[in-house]
Parts: sequence; structure tokens; C-alpha cells
Amino acid sequence: MRLTAYLNMLLLAAVLPLTVPAVVHAAEDDDLDSLQDKLTNEWRLVRNDRMRSIKTWVKQEDGKRFRSFKAEATLDGTLEAYVRVLLDFDNYKKWYWEVLEAKILHKVSATEYQFYIKHRAPYGVPNRDVPGVLKLEPQSRENRTFIIRVKAFPDLIPEAPPLVRMKAEDMLIRLTPLAGNRVFVEAEGYVDPGGRVPGWANNYIQRAAPYSILVGFLRMMENKEYMEDKRPLPFAVFNTPS
Repeated sequence: MRLTAYLNMLLLAAVLPLTVPAVVHAAEDDDLDSLQDKLTNEWRLVRNDRMRSIKTWVKQEDGKRFRSFKAEATLDGTLEAYVRVLLDFDNYKKWYWEVLEAKILHKVSATEYQFYIKHRAPYGVPNRDVPGVLKLEPQSRENRTFIIRVKAFPDLIPEAPPLVRMKAEDMLIRLTPLAGNRVFVEAEGYVDPGGRVPGWANNYIQRAAPYSILVGFLRMMENKEYMEDKRPLPFAVFNTPS
């Protein structure tokens, strides 16, 4: 993998087909809420997979078209390996939800990159694309949490019809190492697919996609390439909490 393949990230949901992968419907998953009731601006738990230690929430914030999402998981593996998965942009199509294309537009610095993502949309709906900025906040010896900030900038490059430009695909991700080669993942975000899309469809995506992405994230860790890769990253990564 090249360095530019490492130094990227964009984790989260956009417009996608309404068929959820079989893994999302695994028997051990508890789907706690059909979301038929009106949401408020308080987080509401919608999925609790006890076997994989993954939880997801949604809420409806004032002034936003669609629901915001939050996810937490405690996953096996080293933090360095998870960072390598996240920053291996060339392989996002293997695990991230409905990515048709992912690339870096411009390297601003070792911790800031401009990116471009193209997402597959449901049948009969135009595919979406989004340019944005990825910022990394590496760990320090005093603070072992690795932070990733992603923000869409729709006007960063010209639109490319018939693709519909997304208005938001924003996320804050925190990766914190735990004892015993485990990692605590926290993610919050908001997606606005732009254009016309049924609200119920996008809300369903906000509810289902974060869970499926975390399961895909975990599945990528089965690839020894990430665990055994010893090539240096452009910043220090600490695999232990202290």
C-alpha cells in the first residue's frame, strides 16, 4: 500500500440499497426499536449486538432534514491495525457501505487530506458523490485516543451529473486502545444525501449502516495484512492505554 492509501478516512453512511446484508440480520443482533415513534433530540438506542459488543443510536436534531447517528463498539485487535484499515482507502469497497469509488484529491499535510467518494444509491435513484476534508489527530503519550474528523465540502470540486452531490457526510470518530489488544470505537455523524430521496429511506440508512460498517470493520481485521504490516505510519500509534 502506498502512503496516500493509508492517510485517508471516511466512515460513514450515505445513500445505499435498501437490502441489508445478511450479517446485519444475524440472530445475535437485537433490533430494539422500529422507529415508528417520533424521535427527539435525545439519543435513542436502536441496535444492540451483545455478541459483537456493538451499539447504535439515532436522534432527530433541530434544523436538520435527517437523523443523526452514533455508534460504539469494543473490538478485538490493535489500534494500529484498525488505523491501517481505516486509512487503506483503496480497499473501502470491500467493507464500507456501497462505495463505488474512493480517492484522495489533495494532500494538504501529513494529517489533512481532501477526498472524493462516490456512493451507489438504491435502484431508480441517482448515485451520490461527495468531496470533503479528512483531518487526523494522532495520539500522544498523555492522550491515547486517536481522532478522525470528516466533513463534506460540496463545492470543493465541480458537480458531475448525473451524480447528485451530497450536502453532508460528516463524522467524528474516536479510537481508544484498551488492555488485551482491544479497541473502543466511538463514532457520531450526520448524512444529507442531497437532492430528492424518501425521508424514510435515508432514515433507515442512518439506522442500519453504522452497524453494518462496524461489522465490516471487524471483518477486515481477519486479514493478517493489517496486523502484520510493519511499515511505519507518518505518526506514532500506541496500542496500549498507558
